[in-house]
Amino acid sequence: NNPPYNAGAFRFELTFSPHHPLSPPSIILRTSIYHPGVDSEGHVCQPLTSVQNWVSSTRAIQVLQDLLLMLDNPDPQRALRHNLARELQDQPEVFWCRAEEHTHLHAEPRP
Repeated sequence: NNPPYNAGAFRFELTFSPHHPLSPPSIILRTSIYHPGVDSEGHVCQPLTSVQNWVSSTRAIQVLQDLLLMLDNPDPQRALRHNLARELQDQPEVFWCRAEEHTHLHAEPRP
């Protein structure tokens, strides 16, 4: 919903284990994104789906809403790529410029 990520579409994979809802789903971003909360393999820093925080009554829509909120609002405190978190904190204008360039290069056209 927010720039620069709204300039493209990002594919992700939401996988439910055979033990769902007792165990959380896993989320992998399949489209490369310049974001401190997503590592280079697409793993997402999403406390909601961590084993320690998972609540079996959590619905899939809540997981998706939390993912979108996290992607729209990069938080240096919820980082898997600490170099990008530092860049966001120390040089936000550089971070946002690089995120925009990366989105234009790697994201798919929005439907």
